[in-house]
Amino acid sequence: MPREPRRHRQSLRRRPLTFSPFARAMAMATLSKKARREIIQEPKLQAKDFPTSSGNGFPNHGKDETEQSHSSDSEQFEGVVQADFAFFDPKPSDFHGVKVLLQTYLDNKHWDISGFVDLILGQPTVGTVVKIENDEDDGVYSVVSALNLGRYKNSKCITELKDYLLKLCQDMNVIDKLKSLLAEQAHDVGLMVSQRVVNLPPQLLPPLYDALFDEVEWATEDEPTEVLRSSFRFKFYLIISKIYKHKNADQIKGTTKSGDEALIFPKPEDEIFLELSSWSFSFPLHSQQVTTNELRNYRLMGLVMAVEASKVPIFRKQLHSLIDE
Repeated sequence: MPREPRRHRQSLRRRPLTFSPFARAMAMATLSKKARREIIQEPKLQAKDFPTSSGNGFPNHGKDETEQSHSSDSEQFEGVVQADFAFFDPKPSDFHGVKVLLQTYLDNKHWDISGFVDLILGQPTVGTVVKIENDEDDGVYSVVSALNLGRYKNSKCITELKDYLLKLCQDMNVIDKLKSLLAEQAHDVGLMVSQRVVNLPPQLLPPLYDALFDEVEWATEDEPTEVLRSSFRFKFYLIISKIYKHKNADQIKGTTKSGDEALIFPKPEDEIFLELSSWSFSFPLHSQQVTTNELRNYRLMGLVMAVEASKVPIFRKQLHSLIDE
């Protein structure tokens, strides 16, 4: 029997957060079921100016995400803004907000991003958008979903995405495995899409991913046809993300005396995914990157990972431990 549509809501304990120069999303705090969440905010910004994918947060949608984070990270955080975040199923009116979040998903490539957004919004049973409850602008702060590469193989955007990855992969130990996932194994592969504003509260991450993986499991039972049910029985997840890689990464083991690490993960969950991945490869990006003093020795790189679906329970446990500690 199909489950009732869910309205996700995550209320958070009132506790200020601090954000690192590398990624404000690395901040940690404790979860609570009944409370509000305080967000550290730039002194010059008002509540309505908190970065979102609606019009107010990103005055210039042509800017890429790294430019936005650069201007934010360079300032001190003094103001505090309260916000109630809520989880919702994707719907057509989220098109603009989701598209803004995905602007640099494939770096600066010109591709059918509108078609890609349509696929995400056309799959409301598996996927979540995060908004501020009762926000007049209805801005989207995060989107997560999982798209079956076989199911959507004839979509222009998926064809372009596959070609993009195949052209970028220079690792001879990985290219054949990538080709296999994108072709004969495509029906077993879920493209995990996870994009968000740079300072989304990190304590939203565990329930956000829990919601995604729970929905995938429910879809294998509740979708109306066997074809649809089987399309969510993933054996692998393919993840496209970004990291900062030190210019001397191959020579760094652990952390240097100056505090430099080989890799910096703007999204903390990617470090877990990478550890659990069956294979991965990285590639240079052309989008303008953050140019802070702390990142002067780093280069923004694309990261592609393949993670077996059987590793999801381990991921969920480790993500909770990371965020809740």
